[in-house]
Amino acid sequence: MLNHSKLFLLTMSLIFSFSMSTAANNINLEKKLQDTAKPLLNSDNTKNTSINNKLLSEKSILANSTTTTSAIAKVPGYSNPLISHKFGADPCAMVYNGRVYVYMTSDQFEYDSNGNVVDNTYNKIQKITIISSNDMVNWTDHGEVQVAGSNGSAKWANHSWAPTAACKKINGKDKFFLYFANDASSIGVLTSDSPIGPWTDPIGKPIITNSTPGVNGVVWLFDPAVFVDDDGSAYLYFGGGIPGGNAPTQSQIANPKSSRVIKLSSDMIHTDGSASLIDAPFMFEDSGIHKYNGKYYYSYCSNFSGTHPAGSPAQGEIAYMVSNNPMGPFTYQGSILKNPGSFFGVGGNNHHSIFQFNNQWYITYHAQTLGKAMGITKGYRSPHINKLQYSSDGKIQNVNADMIGVPQTTNLNPYIRNEAETIGWNGGISTEICHASGGINLDVTNINNGDWIAVSKADFGQVPAKTFKANIASSVGGKIEIHLDTVDGAVVGTLNVGSTGGPQQWKEMQCTVSNITGVHNVFFKFVGNGTNNLFNIDYWQFLK
Repeated sequence: MLNHSKLFLLTMSLIFSFSMSTAANNINLEKKLQDTAKPLLNSDNTKNTSINNKLLSEKSILANSTTTTSAIAKVPGYSNPLISHKFGADPCAMVYNGRVYVYMTSDQFEYDSNGNVVDNTYNKIQKITIISSNDMVNWTDHGEVQVAGSNGSAKWANHSWAPTAACKKINGKDKFFLYFANDASSIGVLTSDSPIGPWTDPIGKPIITNSTPGVNGVVWLFDPAVFVDDDGSAYLYFGGGIPGGNAPTQSQIANPKSSRVIKLSSDMIHTDGSASLIDAPFMFEDSGIHKYNGKYYYSYCSNFSGTHPAGSPAQGEIAYMVSNNPMGPFTYQGSILKNPGSFFGVGGNNHHSIFQFNNQWYITYHAQTLGKAMGITKGYRSPHINKLQYSSDGKIQNVNADMIGVPQTTNLNPYIRNEAETIGWNGGISTEICHASGGINLDVTNINNGDWIAVSKADFGQVPAKTFKANIASSVGGKIEIHLDTVDGAVVGTLNVGSTGGPQQWKEMQCTVSNITGVHNVFFKFVGNGTNNLFNIDYWQFLK
């Protein structure tokens, strides 16, 4: 008999196999991409097999030319997916101090013995990816948190899936809590004094297990969603799956009764009392929770089994329920987000969170848009955000998922230190852990001729910028061309980069620029010879 975790993996594999059938015609393209892809680096400097958006053949062509590397999936002018230099699944948004932090499952390519990319099994995921933004278009890569495994913060855990995060003031100090699923068997919690870490395991064991009061009947103990109410009380929502093993009845499919909510203790790292049932119709996974106009909105992803009659959510959709109490009972309202396959031509599972930022409501979700752009639709997912609207009666309107995304909420300030890993769009780069002095920090690496990074809507004001500086480490060297508005737009400055003595030997360099004023998209295009990494960039800044 399969245990719950193995059954979950098998079920999801079957779902993805079904949803991938439309990609059969792309098999030759996929094989070509797989055979020529160049491994990138993780933020811990180990080989990253999660995304290879630069092909060796392309690198060879570009090495001694002025050709520009193409953007993949997220193209200039659009804001979805949020990032395109790596994957990120099960996105959960937390707003803190004027920024949106998105915590994600760290999807990475899996390979067979012949080096071919295979379907995502989730079985090797032990990290959580964090990105953040104050404008919803330019996203800062904060790297990966090693959660599970012998080198992880939670050494008892085998996996780290579907994170959710919250901030609560404890003893007069903001404290951050990161909850995650240890496959489908338990839920853990990490704590930090910062939204990006470092993270520690405060209890050395799961916070939710099969022994937790009230969880009997939950098939999969996973997919947590945390909510801190206005009075400081906190709640954890979780669960999923369909009872009945390999032969569930239609009644079990329609009412799995596998979702729960439990109150958290004041310290956020223990539970208080027994979990309560949320009888969500056609529940499968992906708990979500938010509060709007005094009511509590529980949202989730519907299952892929049986018959879904009118008035119930279709397969793999985000549906929601409403209650006057965070512990329920909740009343079903309807579906608000169709399966990604309805919008992007490639389906799979669905995962979301709903949040408010600068007085606007949004929904974040994942889709296989980056994988599709690469020709590899095998369950590797990318984060998206679209606006979410309410009707006057409090009902959530249907969400139209797309690649356009959301408008930028504020202009970028080019006159302060901007991390190079704060990226609106890019072509060909990756990120890694930066060893320059300071706290948690990444740099942009894997830079070759024709590659580029860009930021959206930098506001130079009326007093012109005259100087550009950047913190750079290099063993090879090259140039940074500064283009305005498009990647091949007007060149307003060129920074010549020499060797600094090594890829982590950092030096500030600067050049003059041509009196830049007004609001512009700024593209930093890299020029140099050969296929070796030209240099790494830590941060940049314009000066008046």
